[in-house]
Amino acid sequence: MPDLPPPEPFDDVNEAVIREWTQETTPYTRVRQIISSVYTPQSVATIADRAAVSEKTARKHLNTLADEGFVTAQPGDHGATLYARSSESLVVEQATDILDELSVAELRDRVSELRSTLREFQETYDAESPEELAVQAADETLNSQSVDHEQVDADLLEWKTTRRNLAFANAALSISSAQQFISDENLAPNPSASS
Repeated sequence: MPDLPPPEPFDDVNEAVIREWTQETTPYTRVRQIISSVYTPQSVATIADRAAVSEKTARKHLNTLADEGFVTAQPGDHGATLYARSSESLVVEQATDILDELSVAELRDRVSELRSTLREFQETYDAESPEELAVQAADETLNSQSVDHEQVDADLLEWKTTRRNLAFANAALSISSAQQFISDENLAPNPSASS
């Protein structure tokens, strides 16, 4: 059997992907991509490292994103500023995604279904919210009453998810209404233009 040459040195796959990412994107884009999935406040150093940029560059772009409302900035330990994705930008993104997938009529039907599901939970458990149900279940456990904790936990999760989905659906309807209002305003004749 003939001797084969040794294999070429193996580049770390992660390093190759990061190298390609940095060549194909701008520093601003990388910072925005990283911060778009940061929901707990992070330091500039952490974000800069993940975005493959300097701390100075990361800070500049994070401040721009904060001015645009995409990011929130808050004081951290020892005077450092911490950054995270703003809840407002997340709501707008989720609402826009919903509008891309559903017509306004379908969305209104979905809102009705979600509201109905919430009423069913309230009636089933005689509670106004999942938080109230959690307190009731804890009280019943302390009073030695039998509670099907697995069922209650599953319903609590579904109740919270339904409530969150309803909030996003309502935001999508609000955005749709605002867009329609703007469209109607732009289409309406301007009485001062004809003078």
